[in-house]
Amino acid sequence: MSTAALPADALSGHRITSVDSAPLRSRYPRTIGRNARLGAHGDGPEALAITVRTDTGVSGWGIYEGPEPDLGACIGLPLEEIFDPAVGVIAPRALPLDIALHDLAATILGIPVHRMLGGHGALAVDCYSGAIYFDDLDPEQDPRGTAGVLASCAADWEAGYRAFKLKIGRGNRWMPVVAGFDRDLEVLQAVRTAYPGARLMVDMNDGYSPEQTVRFLDTAQEWDLFWIEEPFAEHRSGLALVREHLTRNGSEVLVADGEFEPDVGLVLDLAREGLLDVLLMDVLSFGFTAWRRLMPTVHEIGAVASPHAWGHPLKTLYAAQLAAGLGNIDVVESVPGTTDGVDASAYRLQDGRITLPATPGFALELSG
Repeated sequence: MSTAALPADALSGHRITSVDSAPLRSRYPRTIGRNARLGAHGDGPEALAITVRTDTGVSGWGIYEGPEPDLGACIGLPLEEIFDPAVGVIAPRALPLDIALHDLAATILGIPVHRMLGGHGALAVDCYSGAIYFDDLDPEQDPRGTAGVLASCAADWEAGYRAFKLKIGRGNRWMPVVAGFDRDLEVLQAVRTAYPGARLMVDMNDGYSPEQTVRFLDTAQEWDLFWIEEPFAEHRSGLALVREHLTRNGSEVLVADGEFEPDVGLVLDLAREGLLDVLLMDVLSFGFTAWRRLMPTVHEIGAVASPHAWGHPLKTLYAAQLAAGLGNIDVVESVPGTTDGVDASAYRLQDGRITLPATPGFALELSG
């Protein structure tokens, strides 16, 4: 069922009676360390689970990052006044309920969210482990070196991943510039040697300069990278230097950006100019509704998307639903781990792909 096939009154007869929140805790399988900008990421963050209920006894829920919103803003309103299955949220006051309302609407319609979004992508979605941080630098009193990174890769490979995104940029904060750059290369070479068939990306977290990026690409060309991410804060001259280098060398490495506090208009302009290939606006803070509105433009200008999903494992599943629903998303960021009180067993990770369920809504059961 596509959204075009839904009757105009598909959500009529449902009125919001309550909106509740509860704390939600995610847990990583190991402590996640440092990247180019930030210190240790710990063993899992907290967020809010927001549940929306209607007078017909149907409910939907979703994760929300940030301070608790005004939970009473939509109580008493007809669902059709705040949400359109073909668009998403249509009332600004309801935007904090973006994920919950998508779950609610698809549940009412009896279809998975990805079908409500159009079903334009595959139901087995390629993913990569986004949890390969600076494990070589920890613990501080006895750093494990490259073996620490390889241990994390081995754990994630065993869990079903067949692609890794490696954090690099050690010289931005944690090591002398030259030594950090050399360690970045050492780690990448070690992972490629250990996993010759894996898809590899690198994420600089704005820790490189344009010139360093070009030097890195020169050395790394033998290791068959899929993309580089956030090499430096988005600006035309630096990205033009990188693009010229890639073109001159016949490289197919993609450039991904737009994750950190993006100026979306600028990001789109850079993509139109051929300077960015992959757009990364966050699946939650940017949102489902915003991605639904933006994706036709992204496709039109010849770019692809991969909504940022780091933080909570559930964000990976939301991103996979977007990929299966909207298409034009080749791979999604995956966060290894679990979420307390959430049954996500309807989703399956195997051989580098997340297979989506046919269950209505997001197929995520919230207990408690």
